[in-house]
Amino acid sequence: MLHALGRRLREARIRRGLRQEDVAEKLGFSRATINAVERGNMTTGMGVYLSVLWIYGLEREIDVLADPGLDREGLALSFDVNDKRVRVDKNHAV
Repeated sequence: MLHALGRRLREARIRRGLRQEDVAEKLGFSRATINAVERGNMTTGMGVYLSVLWIYGLEREIDVLADPGLDREGLALSFDVNDKRVRVDKNHAV
């Protein structure tokens, strides 16, 4: 997933006519860090990825990340858990 994001960020940079050095300077990162983002390096912090999205004006797109309304598995599990609720007798609680 990060590899695909890195490729898309690289394309966004190129479309804007920017060099890695330009992006690095604007954000206060090294060129190597921007290169790591574009390679989808998993050890690069999420804040760096978010900063790069911001510099390209793509930060609005992160609003759907982990959106509870789009979490099919989580929604299915929550319905399953709600069906199996157990009533605890507070007088005999441990």
